[in-house]
Amino acid sequence: MKQTFSQRCYSLLKQVPRGKITTYKAIANALHTKAYRAVGNAMNKNPFSFSDGGNVPCHRVIKSNGEVGGFFSGTAAKIKMLKAEGIPIKNNKVVDFEKYLYQF
Repeated sequence: MKQTFSQRCYSLLKQVPRGKITTYKAIANALHTKAYRAVGNAMNKNPFSFSDGGNVPCHRVIKSNGEVGGFFSGTAAKIKMLKAEGIPIKNNKVVDFEKYLYQF
């Protein structure tokens, strides 16, 4: 059975380990598309999020400029989850962005 676009996004995202982040753009590029917003929509509708006991860490997806970006349960919750995984954040941006960026 062919995976939906969202399922393909979630499959990729499961590869990003604790203590690393990725971007909407990086996921889209790995899927050979420029549908960055569609990736964001998939993350927003993630039925398997960590905060709900799932196994798809959508909180690890941030903007390409290092900004944390949105989160279905609020930016503060996203920042708390990232910090708990050792990702330093200052002024809603990941500090040393490249150091923590996961490469597909």
